[in-house]
Amino acid sequence: MQNKSSLFSEEEMNMAHIAKALSHPARIRILTLLAECKRCITGELVRDLPLAQATVSQHLKVLKDAGLIQGEIDGPATCYCLETETITKTRRAFGELLGGICCGKTNREE
Repeated sequence: MQNKSSLFSEEEMNMAHIAKALSHPARIRILTLLAECKRCITGELVRDLPLAQATVSQHLKVLKDAGLIQGEIDGPATCYCLETETITKTRRAFGELLGGICCGKTNREE
């Protein structure tokens, strides 16, 4: 029996994984905060979000697993920042996808 995920390209699977990571407003806010301050300690994010520390940590894990952020242990805290290479690739991939949809074309037709 064929695995249904094998019917999709690696790029399609990766985009779906990232879209899922972006599917919560708290994660969007976390990315925005990280873009504004360039680097943030978990406690600072908790202070800026209306969520418990454990909830913020769960959202950070999802973003990190998707490759959108990276974390570095700094003593008792973890400092997070954007993973700019992944952000750039994601921006390009979604721009191409949505641009093709808006124009009624796919990248394969061009």
